[in-house]
Amino acid sequence: MSNEQIIWDQALIEKYNYSGPRYTSYPTALEFHEAFTSAEFDMACAQYPERPLSLYVHIPFCHKLCYYCGCNKIITRHQHKADQYLDALEQEIRQRAGLLGERTVTQLHWGGGTPTFLTKAQISRLVGLLREQFDFAPDAEISIEIDPREIELDMLDHLHSEGFNRLSIGVQDFNKEVQKLVNREQDEAFIFALVARAKELGFRSTNLDLIYGLPKQDQASFAKTLQQVLTMKPGRLSVFNYAHMPSLFAAQRKILEADLPAANEKLAILQDTIATLTGAGYQFIGMDHFALPDDELAVAQRNGILHRNFQGYTTQGECDLLGLGVSAISMIGDCYAQNQKELKKYYASVGEKREALWKGVSLDGDDLLRREVIKALICNFQLDKTDIASRFDLDFDQYFAEDLQLLQTFINDGLVSVDERTIRVTLKGRLLIRNICMCFDKYLRDRARQQQFSRVI
Repeated sequence: MSNEQIIWDQALIEKYNYSGPRYTSYPTALEFHEAFTSAEFDMACAQYPERPLSLYVHIPFCHKLCYYCGCNKIITRHQHKADQYLDALEQEIRQRAGLLGERTVTQLHWGGGTPTFLTKAQISRLVGLLREQFDFAPDAEISIEIDPREIELDMLDHLHSEGFNRLSIGVQDFNKEVQKLVNREQDEAFIFALVARAKELGFRSTNLDLIYGLPKQDQASFAKTLQQVLTMKPGRLSVFNYAHMPSLFAAQRKILEADLPAANEKLAILQDTIATLTGAGYQFIGMDHFALPDDELAVAQRNGILHRNFQGYTTQGECDLLGLGVSAISMIGDCYAQNQKELKKYYASVGEKREALWKGVSLDGDDLLRREVIKALICNFQLDKTDIASRFDLDFDQYFAEDLQLLQTFINDGLVSVDERTIRVTLKGRLLIRNICMCFDKYLRDRARQQQFSRVI
């Protein structure tokens, strides 16, 4: 694979540097509504019984508050709160297994919060319950997110013995001043030890998470962090853009605007990061993800079979996804469904109905079609029009006439090329993939139209 995976065009990046969805789903979560019923969810569970199952379990607790965080979490030092949570989760798991227990689980992921908030005994209890209720494939991918601050090294041994084979470690930044300002001070020697121990134990891959755009970060300081990260040679790296939205996330009010890098500095950090990582042999997967060429994600992308869901990029495109726990999202049959977001409401709902459905959306034919188009572009940077046309029995150019018109400005700017058969995102266009996908988002368009009308009145 050629080392040139992306071309940085400053003028175009600035031109298109506006916000847009991350397309972990289409339609996006903005379309979820509370009229979605448990009956619809149950029907969706029976829709494609042949599909394997991917499980996501949300553990909301953290010992400490990281000021940048926008996740659904609960800060506490009380371990018994996790026992209470596991009691509720157990009821939900048993109820959902009644609908889906016949399927084979090929993927399990624990996110949060901090899943390693749980003690070894609590982890074993939850794994045991899941294995009792569901049938796991022998080679299932079992992954967990780790906070390196509140954990002993032998926790990895315990996780490994329980069947976990992938880790994601939150590093964010090695710079001490940055860590202090976001209330996430950690010991880098310990992170190195964790990565080394994971390799010894035979974990299939370790992902490290970094964030750029944090207070007091600059090109030079972030370059140092990257050098330290590269010495560990993680299989995957996520480099997320910090979005400062203090009106939405109260914790972010503790971050001073004046300390944040300016927009041009932030872009420079991103540019350096991409150059450094691709120069070190990583494949640019898309948006904020990088993987070594022999990693499954990188292989899947080169083979045109990469997939995307609420957990980001993944190799398991043929699965139904069942979300368990507070705020968790499911992608089952032709629908999306989300659990209650507030813990109190989650507990009340599980106590009453043994499940915690809050809202969701059923996808129609147009949604399913556009989802495939957006997924192909965002995962593989190209789309076979003839394939879509034959799968959905339509004339592509005619059906998407309005979308292709919106795409024209990207074509004129050399970000996308289109011929009879194919839509291709060029090396210049890869960084702007979200904007390109927005051309095919019908909901975004309808919303823009409504806003135009409401301004007139």
